Amino acid sequence: TGVRNRALLVVGYRCGLRLAEALALNLKDVDLNAGYVHVRHGKGGKTRKVGIDAQAAAVVQLWIDRRTKLGIKRTAPLFCTLDGEPLEQAYVRSLLARLGKKAGIEKRLHFHGLRHTYAWELSQESVPVRKIQGLLGHSHLQTTAIYLAHIAPHDLIEVAHNRPAWGASR
Repeated sequence: TGVRNRALLVVGYRCGLRLAEALALNLKDVDLNAGYVHVRHGKGGKTRKVGIDAQAAAVVQLWIDRRTKLGIKRTAPLFCTLDGEPLEQAYVRSLLARLGKKAGIEKRLHFHGLRHTYAWELSQESVPVRKIQGLLGHSHLQTTAIYLAHIAPHDLIEVAHNRPAWGASR
């Protein structure tokens, strides 16, 4: 389960997926050779393809290999129990609580925080907001802009700090 859980968290973090999207993935939705994950069950029924980097793909491949050795059917969800049953969202929430406690993190951890981190890191890497919008599966650019402003308010504060003094000529 540790290999599976690591792969699930890596997909959430490195692909920016919602928990429901990650849990809805099937083996056929992941093409590690081509380097993408096909989200077929996005919010609002939308589909999208999201890139996955080689390091994250290697973690997912470890889980796929372990699944195969365990004899889990190919038709089972990608992230499933050892019996091939779908994972419950409640399991993932309790997993994050356990991992946070073990790491000494007092703040409540949630899967969506991985998605926020993904979006914030992309913005720090100067990825255009329109591309971040597409990767997150947002219908409206305004949603992405609000999302980024919410998770990175220090960037907005920094803009104010760097303004010239009153009356200073430009």
